[in-house]
Amino acid sequence: MKLYIYILFLATYDYKDVLEKSLLFYEAQRSGKLPSDQKVTWRKDSALNDKGNNGEDLTGGYYDGKDTLYFINVDLISGDFVKFGFQMSFAITVIAWGVLDHKTGYQTANALDDALKTIKWGTDYFIKAHTSENEFYAQVASGTVDHNYWGRPEDMTMERPAFKITTSAPGSDLAAETAAALAAASLVFQSVDSAYSATLLQHGIQLFNFANTYRGKYSDAFADVRCCYKKNSLSHCPSLKADIFVCYISSSGYEDELVWGAAWLYRATNDNSYLQVIEEVYPTIQYYIGFNWDQKAGGADVSYPLDTDHLVLLAKLTGDSSYSTKMENYCDTMFNSQQKTPKGLIFI
Repeated sequence: MKLYIYILFLATYDYKDVLEKSLLFYEAQRSGKLPSDQKVTWRKDSALNDKGNNGEDLTGGYYDGKDTLYFINVDLISGDFVKFGFQMSFAITVIAWGVLDHKTGYQTANALDDALKTIKWGTDYFIKAHTSENEFYAQVASGTVDHNYWGRPEDMTMERPAFKITTSAPGSDLAAETAAALAAASLVFQSVDSAYSATLLQHGIQLFNFANTYRGKYSDAFADVRCCYKKNSLSHCPSLKADIFVCYISSSGYEDELVWGAAWLYRATNDNSYLQVIEEVYPTIQYYIGFNWDQKAGGADVSYPLDTDHLVLLAKLTGDSSYSTKMENYCDTMFNSQQKTPKGLIFI
């Protein structure tokens, strides 16, 4: 009886409105030259001079957006107009996943076109940032400088340096997550724009090869990111006040992104070589749980759909139900044991 009443209560929510406003949030975080159909009209063009070390065009993409862009719960001290590729690519992967597996819902809500634009705004930027097969711009703007700026992105005057990962300074977590985003987006655009879909997949394949061949954690690749990825450590941020600054959580490793990226490339290509990567790397993360910008194991476990249901990828490939049992147990624990808000949202 309680469950029945709970479902009736949830039915009163306007999910169409929630979906529309969620997509508007991403519009508000757009960087670069804004399009004529921009709905968040109080935002204007910004960061039009974002460039790579050799003058590459790095305009576009999304600002970090007070960190809600990648669903992390920390307090901030500033506008946060850094473009972090790692968190941005995770957001695009998840949005593309939602469109792929719940396209009818987007269509019913008249939100599919806006969702496609949201994805493309990110993937267009990733293509720009992928300046060669084994080179990808990970970040635009210094976290140290940016977090001391209080103002609008339209009014920024400080320098915005660009930082990249290379074969000598690799970032497998970033490259594999971006590969996942591009592979997922290629599937989204397959029936919309086949040429663009093929371009996305080509970049995704190259980035995953880069991630897998040159392994390393991207927060070790250059100094500026360590300011923003070492929790409660201000040693890399001497100009910031310790009493008001809260650092971000560090990237925990790249193995989960390799599995996650390989799963998406397999879904996009049916190339068995990606299964070999999964078989090699998955044992190192088999006891990981959860799903967020830093932790992809839970997503990899459920990233392959069968008909209308989500089937655990590795359970499907190996016939071993322990993979699906792992995720079911996690979900059961979250639903039954975690604290909830008065209206039933789970607090993790």
